[in-house]
Amino acid sequence: MSDLGYLDAVLLGVVEGLTEFLPVSSTGHLTVVEGLRGLDVDDPAVTAYTAIIQFGAIVATFLYFRADIVRLAAAWFRGVRSPEHRGVDYRFAWYVVAGSAPIVVVALAAKPLITGPLRNLWVVAAALVLWSGVMWWAERRPAQKYEEEDLSLRQVLAIGLLQCAALVPGVSRSGATISAGLLLGATRVAATRLSFFLAIPALTGAGLFELRDVDTSVVGWSQIAVGTVISFAVAYASIAWLLQLVAKHPISVFVPYRVAAGLAVAALLAAGVL
Repeated sequence: MSDLGYLDAVLLGVVEGLTEFLPVSSTGHLTVVEGLRGLDVDDPAVTAYTAIIQFGAIVATFLYFRADIVRLAAAWFRGVRSPEHRGVDYRFAWYVVAGSAPIVVVALAAKPLITGPLRNLWVVAAALVLWSGVMWWAERRPAQKYEEEDLSLRQVLAIGLLQCAALVPGVSRSGATISAGLLLGATRVAATRLSFFLAIPALTGAGLFELRDVDTSVVGWSQIAVGTVISFAVAYASIAWLLQLVAKHPISVFVPYRVAAGLAVAALLAAGVL
């Protein structure tokens, strides 16, 4: 019997699906839930499990944005074959590839740090609180005027670089990319949609890379399947909800929750509960 049971798989699947695209840090929440459930957050098998069930969220992104993805992919292939077809969609497809490169390089170079010292609940608590200040500041940016087609390669590369901050548990990948987009003058909807597109290569790469660390004596394949399916269903619903939310409200609406969650984690750690 594996150390990570079906109840753990269900809980972690729900948390992954709910928090992956919200600017509240999925890794931070997963680490807290693992700690509360008595799982060893430093175990490579547990770390691999949380990365692999992200595939559910990836599939949800593919399905939700399937029309956009097909359009961008078709434009890219046409543009590669023929220079006269290199329009806005072709350029944006390359931007997504370029914007995804920084986190791949940093994640590979800093993997011992990311899976070691940074997987610490004190780090999660601090990052939840401190990055809330960045999100609050980003929303005060007066010029939020650029749509997807208006973004430059330099802007997308800068957003991709700031996405690397999300390798610190508690920061949030979507919180980092959306904040970066706002700071560079993108509209909230454009910054959020770009965040979803940048998530696809980042999460796919992380999941594939962690497959080699799966230990079926700790995490069974059936538990992985349960967690992945649940994360898919919950993530699909959360994508639709988040896009509707950011169209009408600033991402700073999540700041009070982030600060409260960070302080709660710190209090539980100080009390010895975690």
